Amino acid sequence: MGFKCGIVGLPNVGKSTLFNALTQSAAAAAENFPFCTIEPNIGVVPVPDPRLDKIAAIVRPAKIIPTQLSFVDIAGLVRGASKGEGLGNQFLSHIREVDAIVHVLRCFEDDDVTHVDGRINPPEDAETIETELMLADLDSLERRLPALIKKARGQDEDAKTQISLMERALAALREGRPARSLELAGDEEKRLFRQLQLLTAKPMLYVCNVEEDAAASGNAWSQAIKARAEAEGAGCIVISAAIEAEVAQLDEAEERAAFLADIGLAQTGLARIIQAGYALLGLVTFFTAGPKEARAWTVTAGARAPQAAGVIHTDFERGFIRAETISYDDFIALGGEAGAREAGRMRLEGKDYVVTDGDILHFRFNT
Repeated sequence: MGFKCGIVGLPNVGKSTLFNALTQSAAAAAENFPFCTIEPNIGVVPVPDPRLDKIAAIVRPAKIIPTQLSFVDIAGLVRGASKGEGLGNQFLSHIREVDAIVHVLRCFEDDDVTHVDGRINPPEDAETIETELMLADLDSLERRLPALIKKARGQDEDAKTQISLMERALAALREGRPARSLELAGDEEKRLFRQLQLLTAKPMLYVCNVEEDAAASGNAWSQAIKARAEAEGAGCIVISAAIEAEVAQLDEAEERAAFLADIGLAQTGLARIIQAGYALLGLVTFFTAGPKEARAWTVTAGARAPQAAGVIHTDFERGFIRAETISYDDFIALGGEAGAREAGRMRLEGKDYVVTDGDILHFRFNT
């Protein structure tokens, strides 16, 4: 599994331009007027991971398969979206299906690109979108709560817990706080909270779209958004969508690296969004390697070996016996599986083993 990011923001902030660049496609129209994206464009991109290339250089597999990241380009939201303005309800429903929200904010001046509110003020834009998401959550919870109260009268324990969670979420939203601000106790409460599918419960990554000259250092607007993100526990990165569009046109990795270096950047926007997204969602990568393929897989941090096996195939989790485990550093330093085995660096791990980022795993199972 990779993860799915929904790209949101006001119209004309650079969402579709960024989407096109990140997915290296022209699937989304990037025109200078609101609502040019009528259906959510979905782009699936490979997650760049230099470790997979180094593993493959040792194993020499027939195929190299990275894990994947999906971007969903959701049309521009406007004030009143929670009430259906600007086709808002349609697009808010698409946000419910993503793992994290990438909120693009316009942090640049350009008289040729109109702003839906007629001024540039990213903090206010961020507040507009957050308010609409909170209003949508309020409406959703208020409509669902009466039916759940009836269900709880039948001694449904899950329903009782969810009522408590809904009431706490409603209190937070009425105070102007997003649902993600709630403190949850234990895995079961977290599971039931996720089932509520609240928009403001999703992790938020702010992407400050700046002018080309500020791509490396940011500007005053991006600094203001960074401060907001730190206060909320959200992620924040600075990107120039115009530069990302130029990078996407370069075919060779060396060309891209040289272009980025000339403007003071070490990585593409895609790489930085992925890193920030993985950190925000608490994801780690493990690898499988053999003559047929070297492959990267993604699991939630804290996942145990059987859960990781289940990402590959449900039969692997159901019949899990052991996981042959080699750390990435040992695999590279000792020249692969044979060297690690001879050096005693291959371990047999059981059901309670917590997968570590970079592990090379081979699962033993019995169906």
